[in-house]
Amino acid sequence: MQKTKNRNPVVGPSKPRLLGVLGPGLITGASDDDPSGIATYSQAGAQFGFGLTWTMLFSYPLMSVVQEISARIGRTTGRGIAGNMRKYYPNWLLQSVVVLLLVANTINIGADLGAMGDALKLIIGGPSLLYVVAFGAISVVLQVFLNYTRYVSVLKWLTLSLFAYFGTVLFVSVPWAEVARGLLLPKFTADANFWTSVVAILGTTISPYLFFWQASQEVEDEKAKPERQPLKDAPQQTQSAVERIRLDTYVGMAFSNIVALAIMITAGATLHANGVTDIQSTSQAAEALKPVAGNFAFAIFAVGVIGTGLLAIPVLAGSAGYALGEARKWPIGLDRKPLEAKAFYATIAVATVVGACLNFTPVNPIKALFWSAVVNGVVAVPVMAVMMAMAGRQDIMGAATVPLFLRAIGWIATVVMAGAAVVMIGQIVVV
Repeated sequence: MQKTKNRNPVVGPSKPRLLGVLGPGLITGASDDDPSGIATYSQAGAQFGFGLTWTMLFSYPLMSVVQEISARIGRTTGRGIAGNMRKYYPNWLLQSVVVLLLVANTINIGADLGAMGDALKLIIGGPSLLYVVAFGAISVVLQVFLNYTRYVSVLKWLTLSLFAYFGTVLFVSVPWAEVARGLLLPKFTADANFWTSVVAILGTTISPYLFFWQASQEVEDEKAKPERQPLKDAPQQTQSAVERIRLDTYVGMAFSNIVALAIMITAGATLHANGVTDIQSTSQAAEALKPVAGNFAFAIFAVGVIGTGLLAIPVLAGSAGYALGEARKWPIGLDRKPLEAKAFYATIAVATVVGACLNFTPVNPIKALFWSAVVNGVVAVPVMAVMMAMAGRQDIMGAATVPLFLRAIGWIATVVMAGAAVVMIGQIVVV
């Protein structure tokens, strides 16, 4: 394995530098606001104004705890989620989850690449399908050939693209009193579209690929920093590791939800306020902004789609590679050279290529994305249940088991996601 020198090492736990401490959690949270998520938040704001902004406050503690637990599993055991499932749980469960994850991630990659191609076409014109191919190629090349430490730095810089959505808020007139009411005083209706939107938001913010990615990135960071050992074998590192993971995760998830909130506020203050209530894609959201918010807000919004896509696609493809690689006992890791982990990198490349190819088929990307959300919603429930069980098992976690309080919140999140999956399936049956 190639050993690389980290030119910006993390300072000791007692005096952490923020940019050094923030890593897997920040990238995970930022990638949660991928182009498909932007479309979901835009539609929620366009259709219901500020009426669903409360979901950001509701989902924050649930997603933060679930992501913290996934990170702690990786840091404690030295294995990702799939690796622990392979060792401690039935093979049929592991294989089922991995297959469904691969399908959902590939469809999501395709939808995100399509959104990025459309966004660039809106800005400079030209063939969107050519841009789809280019963005897919860039993503694969960076993951396969860029040194791991440098690659993580690239992903951290890409999180800055999310500030574009704070920029759009500055260019629109926002009735902040109405925003505060929607955020702090939830109102519920019996409207099927209302609950479908709630389910879509939950499915966007709490997704299985995020669990697999953050756990595996903790393992990668452990390999990259020789002083770190799995907490199961080095319990003396537990306190500082947990403090770092918690800061990293809670900041990353807060960043994710604040950006989602900014998108919903922008859509509510512009599109909903002007009677535009049906937004089915990020390109539609950007185009609809132009006449009501101006060219600059439109351009910022479109550029943000491209930046978030470049961040999210590696996470989607990478989590698929980690899950399949651990399930098949392949050599895995972005710190490895391509020839040292051929099957792992091939999985990343194939998932990206197949996702790009979906844009050349008659498959409706919006319908594909909907079914991707359905699969994610279904897969999330057993994965979260297994994670909560793992977190309390001493044979898996040693002395670093996750406290009961956090596991209880994690189980609440699991029940919420199970309810969301039931509602989502019910909506499909009704339709």
